[in-house]
Amino acid sequence: MQEVRAVVSAELDAVNAVIIDQLRSDVEMVENVGQYIVDAGGKRLRPVLALLSSAALGGISDVQVRFAAVVEFIHTATLLHDDVVDVSELRRGRPTANSTFGNAPSVLVGDFLYTRAFQLMVALGNHELLKMMADTTNTIAAGEVLQLIRAGDPATSEAQYYDVIDRKTAALFAAGCEGAGLLAGADARKVEQLGVYGRNIGIAFQIVDDLLDYEGDPEITGKNVGDDLSEGKPTLPLIHVMREGSEAQASMVRGAIQAKDREKLPEIIQAVKDCGSLDYTRNAAIECRDKALDALVDFPESPAKEALIRLAKLSLERSH
Repeated sequence: MQEVRAVVSAELDAVNAVIIDQLRSDVEMVENVGQYIVDAGGKRLRPVLALLSSAALGGISDVQVRFAAVVEFIHTATLLHDDVVDVSELRRGRPTANSTFGNAPSVLVGDFLYTRAFQLMVALGNHELLKMMADTTNTIAAGEVLQLIRAGDPATSEAQYYDVIDRKTAALFAAGCEGAGLLAGADARKVEQLGVYGRNIGIAFQIVDDLLDYEGDPEITGKNVGDDLSEGKPTLPLIHVMREGSEAQASMVRGAIQAKDREKLPEIIQAVKDCGSLDYTRNAAIECRDKALDALVDFPESPAKEALIRLAKLSLERSH
């Protein structure tokens, strides 16, 4: 990621400056919670994607820098809300904002970040972009509701699983890339290709996240193994076990999802391995990576394009 970020390092510094500036508020709690989650770090993956997409189209303007900050604000707002809904206590190896400040401040500061993002977008003065991001934010919210409904439901199909992650995660990846294209004045084909790239990177990242929930190192991932299971999330490795495993394995997984219980986590991890579910899940991520790479074929060679290619490959190679 250091090599990828290096291509847009100056612009990423500018994005961080915008974020710090726009977190200012005369309400102290807003700054405290907002600064807490921003200081937690993270990959800044979505703004990096927006900046690299801009660069791949010829250059990065101040407007595109501000848009990259918008994307990060929306993502950060979803994190604040997610952790409250999931009753999460750990993110990126440290206590979540809700466990530090409480649920109510986390939800309300999340609302502040959403609205600040739209204030920034209005100032950009691009109606097409504003409409796309409004639609995207609505899609993300609907995805969160779908995930909540499907929690504890072992009957969730693979198609339903993909529907949730497409809305909840991939939509913002796609929008960050497409928005960069719109602000660059790129033709419709280029904007569409950037969207395909972003969407598939987003799906691949979420699939790998679900994979790491069963084979990751908590010291590296910053979250506990089996967290998804304790939240009753029917992720792809579990869906595969329920479909391809023995009746005993399938029954064990169904019961754990329904109970939102990680008591049998060691046995479930073993079932995931024995049924080839980790390989199946990894292959699904590989397919998405390849679709993302295919979407870049028509773009001219440049350091930005190379970084986008590298990022697609890193989506599978990462350990956190």
